[in-house]
Amino acid sequence: MTDRTQQCQPAASGPIAHGGNLHEAATRYGIPYAQWLDLSTGINPHGYPVPPLPADAWRRLPDEGDGFAERAARYYGAPDAAHVLPVAGSQAAIRTLPALLPRATVGIAPLTYGEYAPAFARAGHQIAPLDAQSDALPATLTHVAIVSPDNPTATRIDAARLLHWHAQLRERGGTLLVDEAYADTLPGAQAASLAAHTHLDGLVVLRSPGKFFGLAGVRAGFVLGAPALLAVLRDRLGAWTVSGPARHAVSAAFADAAWQSRMRERLSGESTRLAGLLQAHGFATRGTPLFAWTDDARAAALHEALARRGVWTRFFPPSPGVRSASVRFGLPGDDAEWTRFEQQLQQAVHAIDVARTG
Repeated sequence: MTDRTQQCQPAASGPIAHGGNLHEAATRYGIPYAQWLDLSTGINPHGYPVPPLPADAWRRLPDEGDGFAERAARYYGAPDAAHVLPVAGSQAAIRTLPALLPRATVGIAPLTYGEYAPAFARAGHQIAPLDAQSDALPATLTHVAIVSPDNPTATRIDAARLLHWHAQLRERGGTLLVDEAYADTLPGAQAASLAAHTHLDGLVVLRSPGKFFGLAGVRAGFVLGAPALLAVLRDRLGAWTVSGPARHAVSAAFADAAWQSRMRERLSGESTRLAGLLQAHGFATRGTPLFAWTDDARAAALHEALARRGVWTRFFPPSPGVRSASVRFGLPGDDAEWTRFEQQLQQAVHAIDVARTG
C-alpha cells in the first residue's frame, strides 16, 4: 500500500455530513426551523404527486410477487427483474455491498458522496484516490466506486470509459460500482446508463427514485447487478426491505411518462436559472438539473453569509486530495423562494465584498 493510499484512508466510524440537516442549522444560527430556506439537498422540490394509496398497502406485508422489480427493470433498462433488487434506499446497499467483495484497494474520487469511503473502510478495504479522467486504472486498484453524475461536482463519466474500467477490473477479479442517483434528470438518461450491462459479472449499478422524483422520504432504491450477487445481498438485508406504501408510490412514478417528460424540461430551465444567478455574481458553476456547485475561493464565506440570513446550503470543507472548499445549491421550490434566494444572495455577496475590502 502506498503512502498516498494511507493518507486517503478515512475513519471507519463517526458521523457523516449530509444535506437536509436543518435542525442542526437552526440550533447553530439561532434561527427558527420554519424560517429557513433549505437549499442543502439535491432533491427535486417538485416531488411526484403520489396518488392515494390502497388500504392494503398499509395492512399487508410487502409482496415480492407484486411486479415491483419488473417495473424497475423496465424503467431503468435492466436486462430483466432477476437483475434488480429493491432495497430500503441506496444507503442500505452502500453500507452492505463492500463486505460482500474481496478485500482489496478501492478507487474513490477525493470529492464525492461521503458514504462510500467509510463503508469500504469498515469492510476492511484500502481507499485510494481515483482520477476520473484516466482511461487506464492503476494496477493497484481492484474495485472502483464512482458516482456519475457526481455529487457534488457533477462530473459525468461516459459509458464507454466506465465499461473500459469494468473490463480492467474484471481481469483482476474486481468490481465496478456505479451510483447513478442523478441520472434520471438527464436527457437520454437510459442511453447513458450502465443498467443494460448489469448482466456482466463485476458490475453493480445503484439507482434511486429519491432525487428526480422527489421521493427521498419513501426510502426506496435499487441494486442492479448479476443475480448471484443480488441473492447474497438479499440474504444479508432480509425480507421486506421496501414498504408497501413505498412500492405503490414508486410504481406510480415509474409509470407516469408524461410527468417525467414535463419535469425534465422544468428542471432544465430552473437549473439554468440557478446557475445564472450565481454566475451573475462571478461564481463559476457546474451542476446537474437538480443542483449547482462552485469551488470559488469565496465558497466558505458565501455558505456562512447565507446561513446567517436563513438560507442553508451544503458546504464541503477542504480535505485530503481536495484543496478548495466548495458549496452546493439545490433548487428553490416556488417563486417566493426564488425571490428570497436572489435577494439573500445579493446581500451575502455584498457582505463578503465589504469584509474583504475592509
